[in-house]
Amino acid sequence: MGILLDDRTRVIVQGITGKIGAVQTRWMLEYGTPVVGGVTPGKGGTSVEGVPVFDSVEQAVKETGANASVFFVPAPFVLDAFYETVDAGVRFIVVVPEHVPVHDVVRMRSYAMKKGVYALGPTTPGILVPGKGKMGIMPASLFAPGKVGIISRSGTLSYEFAGILSERRIGQSAVVGMGADPVILMNLTEILKLFEEDDETEGVIIVGEVGGEQEEQAAQYIAEKMKKPVAAYIAGKFSPRGKRMGHAGAIIRGTAGTVEEKVKAMAAAGVETLPSPVHVLDWAEKHNLQ
Repeated sequence: MGILLDDRTRVIVQGITGKIGAVQTRWMLEYGTPVVGGVTPGKGGTSVEGVPVFDSVEQAVKETGANASVFFVPAPFVLDAFYETVDAGVRFIVVVPEHVPVHDVVRMRSYAMKKGVYALGPTTPGILVPGKGKMGIMPASLFAPGKVGIISRSGTLSYEFAGILSERRIGQSAVVGMGADPVILMNLTEILKLFEEDDETEGVIIVGEVGGEQEEQAAQYIAEKMKKPVAAYIAGKFSPRGKRMGHAGAIIRGTAGTVEEKVKAMAAAGVETLPSPVHVLDWAEKHNLQ
């Protein structure tokens, strides 16, 4: 069925009439994603790629039965859009935009947890379940259906891992972009739990990077709870301390967040750390994940 996105998912696109929203809607539809509506205040009654546009999320949900939403709205409006979407009864949200204020993300995460809502982002490429659909900006041609789950802080690296696996006919059960900011809506441990409980996933790859403590915290969960094999790749081995490396969350402060600390934590949890992306093939073959 796929985690978070499955046969029951009905998607609306917020910011659908913008340039990025319209283009990504077309590509999501071409991949077979059940996009049933879009939302742009003041543009209700129009359509994009044959998809009806509504003035509010409440109206879109009422008319289409939508239960998931992907955001392509400007960062300053994300918080209000998030509240509106949760209050309308949507239970899975993908927040693609970057530069969302950290204090807004903290409020969004708290509200999502209170209301029992799953949410990815911000600064995420989204989620793709091969053969089922995608919410976000992942390039669908690189993915194939299979048994390997991928969780990544980096969109580009998630595509690279999926492409390497797909070339060897090792498919993916789902590929999830966590989000690359210091604070995100759904952390690594929470996503690992979904993969551990998913019948179609037989192994998981964590694509991490320097900065923060997501990987270290997840290592404890892996050691205590996970039965499925897990591999990890940590990007940024030569990143200097105190300098942000591309993503807002990719910054080493003191001794926290270094590649060495993350690898050490993963090793203690029995996780194999890959020296380069191509080594994922050896790991997948060793665990019979073809």
